[in-house]
Amino acid sequence: MEYQAAVDYILSFTDYEKLPGSAYTAANFDLRRMDMLLASLGNPQQAATAVHIAGTKGKGSTVAMIASVLSASGRRTAMFTSPHLHTIRERIRIDGQMIAEVELASLVDRLKPEVERINHRAQFGLLTTFEILTALAFLYFQEKAVDYQVLEVGLGGRLDATNVVKPEVCVITTIGFDHTEVLGNTLSKIAAEKAGIIKPGCLAVSSPQPTPASRVISQTCRKMRVPLIRVGHEVTWSKERADLSGQYFSVNGQAGRYQLWIPLLGDHQLENAATAVAALEALASRGTEVSPESLKQGLAQVRWPARFQILGRQPFLIVDGAHNSDSARRLRQSVELYFPQHQVILVLGTSNDKDIKAIVAELAPLCQQVMVTRARHPRAADTKLLADQFAQYGLKAKTTENVAQALLRAKQLATDNDLILVTGSLFIAAEAIEAEQSRLR
Repeated sequence: MEYQAAVDYILSFTDYEKLPGSAYTAANFDLRRMDMLLASLGNPQQAATAVHIAGTKGKGSTVAMIASVLSASGRRTAMFTSPHLHTIRERIRIDGQMIAEVELASLVDRLKPEVERINHRAQFGLLTTFEILTALAFLYFQEKAVDYQVLEVGLGGRLDATNVVKPEVCVITTIGFDHTEVLGNTLSKIAAEKAGIIKPGCLAVSSPQPTPASRVISQTCRKMRVPLIRVGHEVTWSKERADLSGQYFSVNGQAGRYQLWIPLLGDHQLENAATAVAALEALASRGTEVSPESLKQGLAQVRWPARFQILGRQPFLIVDGAHNSDSARRLRQSVELYFPQHQVILVLGTSNDKDIKAIVAELAPLCQQVMVTRARHPRAADTKLLADQFAQYGLKAKTTENVAQALLRAKQLATDNDLILVTGSLFIAAEAIEAEQSRLR
């Protein structure tokens, strides 16, 4: 099978990333069909030590940090993340390298007969796009004989396709309100879904949490008799200094104190880094040697695009995938910290299942001018809806039909001392990166 045909095959199944509000039930997300598929492949998910990460904010960054340190320590390390920015291959990496097109196509050839067999029986419903991708990742990691697999939950945790692993360490990053129509409308309900990845025999790490979420995670760990390491309590961090190249900080872990630097901006990334350190120390307590030098090197080398990423200067151009009120608030705080004297031209597009009112409430006070736009994604929100929200703050938003056009118009309006901020979703951020790269070619 050719690569594009393989991708088309994967995407031909139900894709809940493109279907907002689908019921998060055991019928729609039945792990028994994943168990059947993986059993038919020899259970590849069991071939490598797993670190499993759920949460609302910072999951992907934390995955990237943990994987980078493990690679720096000489371990062959895989990571599985979602969604992707530019190509589906980004989701499946080993030591930072994406799966090759030919390898993805070959694995689809191998998977297809088993997928068709299970879907023909439909004993537990039909396999979905994400489930097939997850199985493909496990198969690839097994074939490449990786030592560690660092896995990001796709949605929730309890019923997610990645929740077939028995992790050595599970991590819950900070929980907030997102996907409420699916996971529940209280922090306790959302936390219960996220904490569904915690299993007997693992070690658990939690980022700082709102009180209701913290309570649920602690209760789950007690029930499972799982030790819990809380960032902000057993592991702490402090910021030392920062500039536009990165941040210097220290972490007081359970096994030592570390002086570190990361090339990612924003105070929230320090929280993610402290969480990664806590997870790596937890792995070390189970026999995985991670030296302070590897920790320092791995964090210094981490790459995670579209998170307060500076794409240009004069004017500054920043893209960020903030897509809920909490991440929008953190983005606003980062802009206020790094660019206190700059006029902000905001380019915003969101998905239609997000809390648009709350996102706009966080970002409107930042900006002097606004462009609203929409991504190519089928869940993209209508630009009129976005413009109407900004009007409530006395901002008359200019409407554009695509991200490239919005970026061009923003640059025409900007002076060298302004800041163009592109945000609202990872889809918007990805298209802005593509547009800028195309311009520079």
